[in-house]
Amino acid sequence: STINRKTNIHPPHNPTSNTMADNTATAAAAQSQAQDGVPNLSQHTPSLAGSVLECPDGFGGTLLIRLQNMSATADLGVRLDLKQIALRCRNTEFNPRRFAAVIMRLREPRATALVFASGKLVITGTKSSHNSSLATKKIAYILERVGFQPASYINFKVQNIVGTVDVGFPIRLEGVAFAHPTFSSYEPELFPGLIYRLVQPRVVLLIFVSGKVVITGAKTEEQMVEGLKKVHPVLLEFRKVNVASAPGTAAAAARDGVPCLPPMGATASLVASGKAKGKKGGKGKELPRARRGKDLQNAAQKPTYEV
Repeated sequence: STINRKTNIHPPHNPTSNTMADNTATAAAAQSQAQDGVPNLSQHTPSLAGSVLECPDGFGGTLLIRLQNMSATADLGVRLDLKQIALRCRNTEFNPRRFAAVIMRLREPRATALVFASGKLVITGTKSSHNSSLATKKIAYILERVGFQPASYINFKVQNIVGTVDVGFPIRLEGVAFAHPTFSSYEPELFPGLIYRLVQPRVVLLIFVSGKVVITGAKTEEQMVEGLKKVHPVLLEFRKVNVASAPGTAAAAARDGVPCLPPMGATASLVASGKAKGKKGGKGKELPRARRGKDLQNAAQKPTYEV
């Protein structure tokens, strides 16, 4: 089935018209539209401006928070026929046995939406609130062309923002967990990062030894910046100043002024290469066994003959 598209018929262009007058009229019309509250074209184009946030570190520098993902919800206020949507729309997936929603993917802005039969939408994959709002408007327009009239008010709301930041220095996670047991949870046997939960703003930070931090749970960009500003002094307090080298390495030997010995002898190299025979047996020649105890006594008792 095809969708009828309306075509706008424009009058023929007069090449003798004044170009400057046309530009002036266009600018005046755009200004009048902006004053009347009519959205212009810039509000309907994807933007990457909000994908990086700046947070002051308290010492005159800035930390860059890169937004990785944003999840938002919306309600169209109308019941939807998911089978009809999957048949008539492109870039959609619908398998009701696995998941009771249509998975719709957009190219511009790059986003993925879950369309439910109740009219509710879940939009993920964007990196700015502007792109999330734009993706919601595009999906509402597509569903309107299919034959479902959305409500005049779409309850659009950002539910979660995920961002990453690198503070630039290693961190002693054990010290953070010991000094802030109320807010932090650190189980290195289960997860290598420390989970730091702030009460106000209500965000969660995953802090790693390398200095990388993942911020999640924020609903606005301001909450993300405020959460990092509160945690950054704690990370500075437990900064690793002197990072020791692992013992036995060339870096540790150079630090201590000890000449670095070869890592393996001849026997060790044979064992490592698998040419020596172990307890379970192995391929290759067996190394001569050192004489001990009775072997030495028997060798001494054996008579020697001179030729």
